[in-house]
Amino acid sequence: MGQTLTEKILARGAGRASVRPGETIWVQADLFMTHDVFGPEVFRIFEREFGPDAAAWDRDKVVVIPDHYIFTEDPLARRNIEVLAGFVEKHGITHFFRPGTADYKGVCHVTLASEGFNRPGGILFGTDSHTCTAGAFGMFATGIGNTDGAFVLGTGRQWLKVPETMRFDFDGPLPPYLMAKDLILRIIGDIGCDGAAYRAMEFGGDGIASLSMEERMTLCNMVIEAGAKNGIVAADSVTEAYLRGRGKAAGEFLEPDPDAVYHSRRRYVSADLAPGVAKPHSPDNYEEARNLGDVALDRCYIGSCTGGKIEDFTAAARILAGRKVAIDTFVVPATTDVERALATEAVDGRSLLDIFAEAGCRVGPPSCGACLGGPLDTFGRAMETQKVLSTTNRNFPGRMGARSAEVFLASPLTVAASAVTGRITDPREFLKH
Repeated sequence: MGQTLTEKILARGAGRASVRPGETIWVQADLFMTHDVFGPEVFRIFEREFGPDAAAWDRDKVVVIPDHYIFTEDPLARRNIEVLAGFVEKHGITHFFRPGTADYKGVCHVTLASEGFNRPGGILFGTDSHTCTAGAFGMFATGIGNTDGAFVLGTGRQWLKVPETMRFDFDGPLPPYLMAKDLILRIIGDIGCDGAAYRAMEFGGDGIASLSMEERMTLCNMVIEAGAKNGIVAADSVTEAYLRGRGKAAGEFLEPDPDAVYHSRRRYVSADLAPGVAKPHSPDNYEEARNLGDVALDRCYIGSCTGGKIEDFTAAARILAGRKVAIDTFVVPATTDVERALATEAVDGRSLLDIFAEAGCRVGPPSCGACLGGPLDTFGRAMETQKVLSTTNRNFPGRMGARSAEVFLASPLTVAASAVTGRITDPREFLKH
């Protein structure tokens, strides 16, 4: 009996030839990540349980990436950064991307990718639910709690149950008006926010093979919104090119066995899909954008680990070039690399930064920004009774700020089109197809 991709990686991490869904196993981590929201508590538990002078299991495999509440005067947020810095210095942690220095990068999930930490076949644990983003690289990546994080920090190991795997295939490359965000919103709409509870979501088909690494990251990022343990795409030549572009060896690529046993399988034809929107207040409250044209908006937001990568901004600029936004529109790059690229990447001969400025967008500093709400001085934070269309990944009450705000989720193309009209707008109104 064959194995799925997730099962193969977990078997390797457990030092076994094979594993089966439902088994509980110990696995060896290849990487552990934490950030400013949960890192201080992880470190407190670590020193309580292992001792204040204990060493991390491998200081070169621990990555500390402050990114959530960075550009704020909030004293508690600023205190968290100092707690991280103190622990890193005390315990000799190698990888610390401290805000306010040249080392700062931005959103943890994008930084892990762009700095070459994500490697095919590896196992990543992180104290953030969207750690599953790294599954785009053909690795097992999942979010864990603070106590488990402290245990991994001290031992490099984790105890987990092997998940069943759900398979999702897409036939055909995406039309120019679709993005990976449209695919995952459709899937979540179909199966619900608990439809993949404690399961792996494995993506395949030539539609997935045609996606860039950044688009695959968007796809895997939101599997947690369906309750999944992890999302995964088999590494291939696209993965190899991305890694080599960052000076990293590709390593061994794993694939699911032809006779792998899946919990279930779904198949989509890419060309049959439409730009989608998740309505308040749940990612599975799905509707096609073309059916929501009567929803007037107050604000648009393009950013976060899900929508703040350079390809996300390039897509938005395809629509915003030569046009003006009708409502407040915030652009927040995920990392400092993306921020710099806004000035060099171009659409129709104009830099992305110029396009956004001329369209009337407000460009903020690289971070998670308003995706998690944040302190009152967070750039782009939703205000009371607003309707916001965002490229972020969650739209629960209060997620982007005020609890009374209504947050809709969509692709950068859909958000850009809607920013121009001031209402939820299918991007096909602006794109030839």
